[in-house]
Amino acid sequence: MQRVCGLTRTPLLQRHQRSLLVRSQCRSLRLQARAEYLDSSAATINTEKYSMAPDKYTTIQNPTATLSNGHKIPLFGLGTWRGEAGQVENAIEMALRAGYRHIDCAAAYGNEDAVGEAFSNIFKEGKVSRKDVWITSKLNNPDHGRVREACQQTIKDLKAEYLDLYLMHWPLTGNKGKTVEPPIKDTWQEMEKLVDDGLVKSIGISNFSCKKIDTLLSYARIKPCGCASGAYSPMGTPPSSAMFKDYQPALVMNDPVVKELAQKYNKNVGQICIKWGLQHGTSVIPKATSEDHVVGNADVFDWELSSEDFEKLSTLKHQMRMLDGRIWDFSPEKPYHDISDFWDGEVPESNLE
Repeated sequence: MQRVCGLTRTPLLQRHQRSLLVRSQCRSLRLQARAEYLDSSAATINTEKYSMAPDKYTTIQNPTATLSNGHKIPLFGLGTWRGEAGQVENAIEMALRAGYRHIDCAAAYGNEDAVGEAFSNIFKEGKVSRKDVWITSKLNNPDHGRVREACQQTIKDLKAEYLDLYLMHWPLTGNKGKTVEPPIKDTWQEMEKLVDDGLVKSIGISNFSCKKIDTLLSYARIKPCGCASGAYSPMGTPPSSAMFKDYQPALVMNDPVVKELAQKYNKNVGQICIKWGLQHGTSVIPKATSEDHVVGNADVFDWELSSEDFEKLSTLKHQMRMLDGRIWDFSPEKPYHDISDFWDGEVPESNLE
């Protein structure tokens, strides 16, 4: 048994295999570990009626992955990127009542105080407690030099007491020099202290190339318990279509194969994509704000894609990482010159066109 990115894998992945994983990130929302389904006796969501009374709670068969430190992370959750204050509060409250037990946050999203209000409201009802919910947040780029203060502010905003997982959002700090300052090693060592002091249970990384992961593993005292990589399809983030119009992000949602399978399984295209990600053994964190989408996205646990249909989705024509980092305006005067430099040559060729 070997540990890769803080996760158990057998056999050991070689460099070229890890590179294949990175190139496949455009199809998966979060790289974690092999999914383990929870007790099959858990109730599933009624697909005919999405309406829920305020006091109605539902459980779902959420798969989990066991991290290298023994903690189990729910692989299905709710994303909060671009969630406005009122919307994100309602979405989280609906999600927790609908059985979600993983909420993905970030300081960079600018809404953690609103997310915290939703947690406070739900926990006061007494049917879901803090220990029942996995809360992930991320260190913002400008905060690499003040890791503890940033983490403490996030915990305060989320009204969370502690974080289950704290990720380094990007291997960037926003500095204009030709090297990343402070160095990633220094930032990681400060994040390790957060675990030592009980502020967070697990730490991890986000948007790292395999080469950068290997470098971090060479000095990490506490190995990263997760490597998050966003696909950012319009399934959960419609503004992506405008932000990344050159990438035509709607291609997957309008792909005839995806539409055909949605009709075959009597599901919508979003549910087909979510199911593919979960069945692939990865974590899927779609964003949603409407009740139909929040509850409907969770209707993916009492059915399976056939192996043939799974393969069809795995070999779709369009292979691309949507959020590849070019929003940071790379240049020769900054730590990374271009996309290929940032990803150490590990992005799909379509990202370089």
